[in-house]
Amino acid sequence: MGVHSAAERVLAGLDPEQRSAVTAPAGPVCILAGAGTGKTRAVTSRIAHRALTGDIAGRHVLAVTFTARAAAEMRSRLGVLGVPGVQARTFHAAALRQVRYFAPRLLAGRAMPELLDSKVRVVTLAAAKVGLRADRAAARDLAGEIEWAKSSLVEPGEYVVAAAKALRETPYEPARVAEVFDAYERLKRGNGVIDFEDMLRAAVWGIEEHPDVAEQVRNQYRHFVVDEYQDVNPLQQRLLEAWLGGRDDLTVVGDASQTIYSFTGATSSYLVDFPRHHRGATVVRLVRDYRSTPQVVGLANAVIAQARGAEARLRLELHGQRPPGPEPELRIFTDEPAEANAVAARCRALVAGGTPAREIAVLFRTNAQSEAYEKALTEAEVPYVLQGAERFFERPEVRQAMIALRAATRSVPGETPLRAAVVEGLAAVGWAPDAPPAGGAARERWEALAALVQLAEEYAATAEVLPIGEAAAVERPRGLADFTEELARRATQQHVPTVEGVTLASLHSAKGLEWDAVFLVGLAEGTLPTTYAKTPEQVEEERRLLYVGITRAREWLWLSYAAARSPGGRARRPSRFLPQLDRSGGGERAGAGPARRAERRRPQVVSCRICGATLLAGADRKLGRCPTCPSDLDEELYERLREWRQRVAGAQKVPAYVVFTDATLTALAERKPARTEDLVAIAGIGPRKVGLYGDTVLALVAGAAVDDVCPQKTFEN
Repeated sequence: MGVHSAAERVLAGLDPEQRSAVTAPAGPVCILAGAGTGKTRAVTSRIAHRALTGDIAGRHVLAVTFTARAAAEMRSRLGVLGVPGVQARTFHAAALRQVRYFAPRLLAGRAMPELLDSKVRVVTLAAAKVGLRADRAAARDLAGEIEWAKSSLVEPGEYVVAAAKALRETPYEPARVAEVFDAYERLKRGNGVIDFEDMLRAAVWGIEEHPDVAEQVRNQYRHFVVDEYQDVNPLQQRLLEAWLGGRDDLTVVGDASQTIYSFTGATSSYLVDFPRHHRGATVVRLVRDYRSTPQVVGLANAVIAQARGAEARLRLELHGQRPPGPEPELRIFTDEPAEANAVAARCRALVAGGTPAREIAVLFRTNAQSEAYEKALTEAEVPYVLQGAERFFERPEVRQAMIALRAATRSVPGETPLRAAVVEGLAAVGWAPDAPPAGGAARERWEALAALVQLAEEYAATAEVLPIGEAAAVERPRGLADFTEELARRATQQHVPTVEGVTLASLHSAKGLEWDAVFLVGLAEGTLPTTYAKTPEQVEEERRLLYVGITRAREWLWLSYAAARSPGGRARRPSRFLPQLDRSGGGERAGAGPARRAERRRPQVVSCRICGATLLAGADRKLGRCPTCPSDLDEELYERLREWRQRVAGAQKVPAYVVFTDATLTALAERKPARTEDLVAIAGIGPRKVGLYGDTVLALVAGAAVDDVCPQKTFEN
């Protein structure tokens, strides 16, 4: 095959926007790629097309990504396209390769320092040096703060001011964190080791301070591609600029609406400001979504359309390219156990219906939420795998807590209420039922132990009935010993090894993945957005997390929340990010006051008459049941209603749906209203239609023939 035909083959099958990205001229190019729009295909096709047309040589291209998996996929696709030799690596892998290569020159023959796999051990020693006793969770949070600072090009002496400006929620007083940071740096130097940020800095230093190194690197790499550009941090951007050396043959790919890692130092500002910093840049928007059905895409658009802030300037309205699919389900349950059990039951039904378990995911905001779903899936005999986290009962803090609770059975008085006994037992591992600590790992540890307290509340609510003699029974309150046995039973059940199963994952760890069926659970205020999102920027990042979750689904999407955490618990509201799926109320009347607008927006609570779940989608509310619950349609009544509607529409010379829609007829034939009040309870039947047709419809439901309520001759005049 000739070069020209090979290059044309690369363009085959691309949509117009992808083709524009592939054929854009050399120079700065910004590809704004929405979820599922084929960004990897576009960027690899751009590299291949340029190489096959002779514009560039593959060996002079450096493509950087954020995961080894993405880099491997890029290399694989380029190989299939006939362009070997392109270096596709993560930022860290690319920097490490260069530092190792130039180490003899940069270090004057000295050995390259050892690279730390984890900061935690050294951070723990550094904390002790400055008088802080940090457990593993606290050390992880301190390591996270140090990583943020170094990625943001902040030195120990600058940390306090920088943390205040960034509104960081620090695990200790900022001044104390700065002391640990400084001690950490000194310990590293003393032990001759470096961390990943040091390695990136060394790559920058090697280029910026050594002209011979800069010349060799820039002669090797002349064309650059950066994937997931919204996730770049200042240190990575500094390295990219060092590689470029003032040149502008740079293609970046990103989606500002998927910016969800700002807590690590990542910032979408480089993507947002790309056209301003690179005058004359080509900007291409990929908006055709090939991953999800139009129904899923429509919901994603509705969620992100409400976004505010800098990232919202680049939001994309996606256009679904797949055939239509089912509408997303929005479900409300009385409490979290009921929600988890319903999810598990639906997962089991999906698997029984032919959906592979590996194509199903349950996504939640925090890892501490996983326990309820691990338990529910286990009891439903549905295999599962946990993505990006340990199983609940395998977490160190949970194992320690279970040991502490077993010990407490010997010291806590037997008459102590179960919740109080558990709280007292957990005091031995440093847990207290007050506000959770700052810092991600410490807070997650607190929430995991708080989940044990919640389990105790649920367990105590179901007292054990013990027989007394033959004719009587008594309820015995469940004590701490019973609860520890229950925890051991659950741990044993959930330790069953699985090879393939339903994926349980946090929204953060789900980024970049996709499934046929996705459950987004726990969508309540205080969970999503989390109560710790205090600033407008933090709240907007929570909105983007939901957007990322929605766009993981290919065909089937379930969104749910529990009205209370535990049975009988305090009521809570649905997430503010959930759009009102019932649009039947029409537009807002001009001049309506705030109170009237709020009243109009407030959805009427309608529960499924079969399973009891709250219904919010308009069609479901009209039917009075979930779309997946069995129908009890009276087909004979439905046919009489249809014949009556046809006669009325003919007499009024209007389309049949103007009288009643098919959905309304179905609701009537299922619900069989016996009174005017029952008619009005069906969404879409207002006072006007009750006045026009109410008595006739009630007569038909009661068994009247169509000729009895509207004789044929009436409509033949």
